[in-house]
Parts: sequence; C-alpha cells; structure tokens
Amino acid sequence: MFEWILLPEAWLALITLTALEIVLGIDNIIFISILVGRLPPAQRQRARQLGLMLAMGMRIALLLAIVWVMGLTEPLFSLIGQSFSGRDLILFGGGLFLLAKSTLEIHHSLEGTHDQTKTPKAATFSAIIVQIALIDIVFSLDSVITAVGLVDYVTVMIIAIIIAVLVMMVAAKAIGDFVDNHPTIKMLALSFLILIGFTLMGEGLGFHVPKGYVYFAMAFSLVVELLNLKIRKAREPVHLKKRLGDDS
Repeated sequence: MFEWILLPEAWLALITLTALEIVLGIDNIIFISILVGRLPPAQRQRARQLGLMLAMGMRIALLLAIVWVMGLTEPLFSLIGQSFSGRDLILFGGGLFLLAKSTLEIHHSLEGTHDQTKTPKAATFSAIIVQIALIDIVFSLDSVITAVGLVDYVTVMIIAIIIAVLVMMVAAKAIGDFVDNHPTIKMLALSFLILIGFTLMGEGLGFHVPKGYVYFAMAFSLVVELLNLKIRKAREPVHLKKRLGDDS
C-alpha cells in the first residue's frame, strides 16, 4: 500500500495533486461560503467544517469506487449526433443547479438592499448541508477524475485530498468572513459561481472549456475588485476629514 514512499516521482505527484485539489476546491469554498452566509453566525463555522468534511468524504468514496466512476465516462445514449455519459448528465445537472442557486442568491441580495422592510427567510442548517452535499458530488467527480489521470497510487490520491481539505478548512472561515463583510465581493463570488455553472453545463454538453481560462478570469476579476476596495478604503479618511473641517 505504501510502496510508493521511496519513489521520488510519487512524492512529486503528491505535491502536484495536492496543489491541484486546493485550486479545484476554490469554487467549492466559494459555494459553501455563500450558502453558510444564510445561517445564524453561531452555526456558520460548524456548517463550513461539515461541508468540507462532506467534500473530503465524497472524494475518498468516489476514489474507492473508481471502477464505477470511470464507467460514468461510457456513453449512455446519443441525441442529435452527440453522445452523453453519466458524467455528462451529472455535470450538466450540477451546472444547472449551481446556475439556478447563484441567480436566486443574487436576486435575494438585490431584493434585500432595495426593500429593507422584508425579512429574509432564514435557511435551516439541514437544508444548507443537503445543498452542499449535492454540489459536492459534482465538484468531487471532476476532482477524482483529475486525480486518477495524474497518479497511479490510490493512497497518494487519498493523502492529497485529505491535505487539500485541511488547508481549505483553515482558509474557509477567513474567506467566508471576507465575503460576508464585503457585499461587492459576495456579488463577484456569485458571478464566479454562475460562470462555473455555465462551464459545467458546457462540459456536460461536450464542449471542453479549459479550466485555466476560467480561473484566470476569476483571479483577474478578484484582483481588480481588491484594488477597488483598497482605493475606497484609502478615500474614506479623506472624506471624514473634509466633513470634520466643514463642521468646524
């Protein structure tokens, strides 16, 4: 089981796969952060941890059922000259779910800012966990297929997944709090989820979308918004000084 320990290429594969799992888990963290924001503050950290534990459990379970997972790539039926596999159907359904959920969250955010008399409907802890579990299946599927394509040892894959989830657990609260405290970042994160949803639907329909393009667009947009936040923060003391000067 651990015969790979003395193989340098196995350690290189472990490092590479761990880094990839962390990158591929960014969209999962964003989705979890958006969902747990609907919960009372006292329940958010517990929901984040449970959601990431579900993601880890899902990926390990799929790795142990690797024969079944790889069987999902076999065509099930054809429609208008395009064949569809179980993986395609899961990706398309997951993308559609992500698209619908993100659109509803944007609608909820906008309605909340325009009509302060409406009290937003509180989400239940169990409902949030069920939604996290559903989308974890989609995110885990591509993650596991990527792992299988890179590494020959199941043990290496499991260790990489565990390390990546532990790193995400450390970062999840900081990311979630940052998103909650900055409405523009939350809107940007929801836009990312819509982009990811369209990408998943495209993958399900047979259109290959290089993930590098998607992550570059997300990173570029995030950097621009962080610069905007820094500029706005730098201007706040200036406005405050002007007001104090006018009052005197």
